[in-house]
Amino acid sequence: MHDLICPHCSKAFKIDESGYADIMKQIRDREFDAELQKRLALAEQDKRTAIELVKAQLSQALAREAAQKDQLIERLKAQIGSHDLSQKLAINEAIQSMASERDRLAVKLEQSKVEKQLAEAALKDKYETQLKDRDEAIERLRDMKARLSSKMLGETLEQHCENEFNRLRASAFPNAYFEKDNDARGGSKGDYVFRELDPDGLEIVSIMFEMKNESDRSASKNRNEDFFKELDKDRQEKSCEYAVLVSMLEPESDLYNSGIVDVSHRYQKMYVIRPQFFIPIITLLRNASQKSMTFKRELAVMKAQNIDITHFEAELDSFKTGFAKNYDLASRRFQTAIDEIDKSIDHLQKTKEALLGTDRNLRLANDKAQDVSIKKLTRGNPTMAAKFKALRSEE
Repeated sequence: MHDLICPHCSKAFKIDESGYADIMKQIRDREFDAELQKRLALAEQDKRTAIELVKAQLSQALAREAAQKDQLIERLKAQIGSHDLSQKLAINEAIQSMASERDRLAVKLEQSKVEKQLAEAALKDKYETQLKDRDEAIERLRDMKARLSSKMLGETLEQHCENEFNRLRASAFPNAYFEKDNDARGGSKGDYVFRELDPDGLEIVSIMFEMKNESDRSASKNRNEDFFKELDKDRQEKSCEYAVLVSMLEPESDLYNSGIVDVSHRYQKMYVIRPQFFIPIITLLRNASQKSMTFKRELAVMKAQNIDITHFEAELDSFKTGFAKNYDLASRRFQTAIDEIDKSIDHLQKTKEALLGTDRNLRLANDKAQDVSIKKLTRGNPTMAAKFKALRSEE
């Protein structure tokens, strides 16, 4: 039990534990609520104070920031002003530079236009000249073809080339050989062989020529390249340096109508020409070969030296072989002669002995002959004695 005194009447009264606990609980709750409200009020006041402080601080910060921004704006404005001025100056300089560059480029463009016009005019003149030359060449070829076609009625292409060469032989090719190829030992032959030698006898150039007219076409051979293989074979067999096909075949071919056509990619040192280039091709090949004459002379000297050495060695070997053979034969014959001499000596010795025996017999015969007299001969033969006596009396 607990004694409680009323705060109003100051009267004491007793309460049990449960009532006391309820009263205490109510007192504590009221105190707690009062304390809580007090603290909440204090917290709210602190909050308002903090908010005010924060607001004041924020206002100050914003004021400072605004001032800084104002200062920055002023500085930026000043910088922008100076930048605008420098920029304007730079722009003006750039405009002036661009104007100068524009003027320079305009002048250069004008010069380029003039140069282009001049180049176009020169190129146009060049191509017009080339076209004119080509047209003239075509006309010459057509005229040549017409003239050759009419001329071929009276002579062959071979005769035409031979006549053209003979017309210039004395003045342009005095030391040259140009004759028909009549050597068919290899099974075939070209038409003409051209050779030219220098005063020392060294070959300057040699050319195997084959002439083909349109009339020479056949079912199997109607193009220029159909004759390349046989021409190359003839060139090698006749030991010629170059091979040239003088052809009227394929008259519409731009390739062969262009002039001298080099077909060395097919066969070594071979060319195809139209008849009007017959003399020029000889001149070109001869002039090209003359430039290499120094090398050819040195090569010829080296070959001659090698040949001399080869001949010397061959002759020495031949001499050694012949000498050995003759020595062996002489040795055998010498031995045979010695044997024959020995035999002759034996035979002569026998002959000598026989002669000596004969001499003895002759001496004996002579002695006997000396002993012969008429008296001895007639002794015992009265008839012969009477005959000799009669002969003496007649004397």
